[in-house]
Amino acid sequence: MSTFVKKYNPNRNADWNYGGTKWRLSRSKIDLFLECPRCFYIDNKLGTARPRGPAFTLNVAVDALFKKEFDIYRKNKAPHPLMQKYKIDAIPFEHKALNTWRENFEGIDFKHEPTGFTVSGAIDDVWITPEKKLIVVDYKATAKEGTIVTLADSAWEDQYKRQIGVYQWLFLQNGFEVDSVGYFVYANGSSEPNEFNNVLTFETTLVPCEGDHTWIEPTLQEIKECLENSTYPASGNGCEFCSYREACGKKLQDIYKNEKK
Repeated sequence: MSTFVKKYNPNRNADWNYGGTKWRLSRSKIDLFLECPRCFYIDNKLGTARPRGPAFTLNVAVDALFKKEFDIYRKNKAPHPLMQKYKIDAIPFEHKALNTWRENFEGIDFKHEPTGFTVSGAIDDVWITPEKKLIVVDYKATAKEGTIVTLADSAWEDQYKRQIGVYQWLFLQNGFEVDSVGYFVYANGSSEPNEFNNVLTFETTLVPCEGDHTWIEPTLQEIKECLENSTYPASGNGCEFCSYREACGKKLQDIYKNEKK
């Protein structure tokens, strides 16, 4: 049986670069810009993305199971037990575009006229209150000690807050009423059992997140200026990818200079 080998391609098709017909500004690309403008520029303007790390396949499996589970209650127009436990007066939102909103490389999108960007984000779930306000929901899976009750328990707190903010902003731009608070359905795996027995035990909690959209419009303008610039921007603070490129470049240049002597 042959083994599939996925090779890193440093040169993306130009259609997927900024200015190309298929380029979109996803929520994750916005986050990349905030993390490191130079990596963002090299990726979206020059067409060379960072090498990808390993896929979090267990997290993907948990996401898929959560979607199936909440879809049962969506079909029945009933609240999920977790919503009842945390006294969230809502039910899973049923909409014909839900599967598109969930799809990577599609998601819910909006054409931002001042920049010309099509901004998009793939959501996990959305709930609706009796007042017809939408609640943006994201699923997370991890494995750490203690009960997760706040985003402060995560090293990704700022990123997760921005994630909710972008999703809320996208729904608002599409004409929906949106609740100011979103939620993370957090599945925390336990290592306490003495045996595996082909079973993973999770504690699932609901973590609230107050949405903030005020930073989005100014950031879109900064991204536009970055992409329209003919030269690359500064690196993000402590970017390991930029440090690696710089260190390798200097050493390779030294070898080249010595070979020319």
